[in-house]
Amino acid sequence: MLQDICLLPIYVMNSLGFYNMKLTFSSIQWFIFILAGSVVAPLAIGEAFGLSLREIAGFVQRTFFVIGLVSIIQNIFGHRMPIAEGPAVLWWGVFLVFLGLNGTNNGTNDVLQSIELGLMISGLLFILLSVSNIIQHVKKLFTPIVTGTYFILLVAQISGPFVKGILGVDYKGPGIDWRVSVTAIFTAVITIIFSKSRLKWVSSYSVLFGMLIGWGLFALFKLTEPHEFELDKWIQIPEVLAWGMPKADAGVIATSIFVTLLLLVNIISSIDVVEKVTRPLSKPVYNPSGIIMGISQILSGFFSTIGFVPLSYTAGFIMTTKMKERLPFIIGSFLILLISFFPFVTVFFASIPTPVAYASMLLAFSNMIGIGIREYSQTDLNERNLFIIGISLMIGIGTMFIPTEVVATFPPVIASIVNNGLIVGVLICMLLDQLMSKKTERFTSSNKKPDKEELLRSEAQMD
Repeated sequence: MLQDICLLPIYVMNSLGFYNMKLTFSSIQWFIFILAGSVVAPLAIGEAFGLSLREIAGFVQRTFFVIGLVSIIQNIFGHRMPIAEGPAVLWWGVFLVFLGLNGTNNGTNDVLQSIELGLMISGLLFILLSVSNIIQHVKKLFTPIVTGTYFILLVAQISGPFVKGILGVDYKGPGIDWRVSVTAIFTAVITIIFSKSRLKWVSSYSVLFGMLIGWGLFALFKLTEPHEFELDKWIQIPEVLAWGMPKADAGVIATSIFVTLLLLVNIISSIDVVEKVTRPLSKPVYNPSGIIMGISQILSGFFSTIGFVPLSYTAGFIMTTKMKERLPFIIGSFLILLISFFPFVTVFFASIPTPVAYASMLLAFSNMIGIGIREYSQTDLNERNLFIIGISLMIGIGTMFIPTEVVATFPPVIASIVNNGLIVGVLICMLLDQLMSKKTERFTSSNKKPDKEELLRSEAQMD
């Protein structure tokens, strides 16, 4: 059975008539990429809320279903680009913040039910903002300085969990298991070597090969942690409102509205950066993408899962694999949607060792630093811009080190912001960029010494 499960994606594509090897491998790699980026959040949230293994498996199943469905809809009707959908870090934070704050004062299940309603309200707000064309106005706030700062801070924020994940911190128990660490580091090195290969087919599928090798090594050394419980059905439709009927909570609703506004930033930056590594868009796609995003949030609340967002680090994956076509992405998303109806397959793929997932994705995430630096290079790095960049990075990265228990006493809306250095840094960058008058830039330029060409021109005019 294990072998059949591993070969399921190939069986499906062959039955659909996709015999082209390049298309097959590209689709499988997108499948693995989307799966690896989506499986960690429900596992971590489920563990934090004390859910049973059966409940966590259902959480993973519903996550795959919504991600697969929304990815296809976005690619066809929304932004029409190969951008993977994945759990939004902001929504992940909302789960953990209200778990700690216990805003409903009635237990974790009520927190989950209030987040269901929060997601639905967020979806309606997304649709309203998109229809009213507000997204186009938000787009103007994203100068190269803001976009570059966003990506630098994004890498800074995820670098800690990535390194801990690769080292296997708390994977097999408290501390570090050196067998896990060495195997995961080897997986990361192999993936990087494959990505730099002169053979195009090897470099294009480096993430897939790296993950398969790492997963195989973990199984060989008995480092995997399979979920062991009996399944009731072989085929099952994802459960609706699995956490119960939605409940209203003022703190969750207020936070959800604010998160919606912040996620507008994520949509715009994700589309812009993926556009830079794929192809220029013929027309703006922010409004249709925002509408689909709203549908995505409503589906997330309806199917009791985390809120999703187009993942900006997809650009790093595309840069690493050179896969810019839409068809392999659609097939990979369809496979994610398909396996969500088979609980035994969902449980199997949910058992991917997290150190392997982190290790195989290391290069794709680190490429985002280059994207951020490239954004900075598109603007004049004068005194004004360097000041904005420095202050934003300093405060944003510094905020990441504020202990969670410190912000636990803050109001929920404020706690959700202060607990996220990425958002703090980007908001400060955006605010300074808008408030600092262009006169400052002109004043700085006027105090510069004239260069040689300017002196020659002035002498010629005098003559």
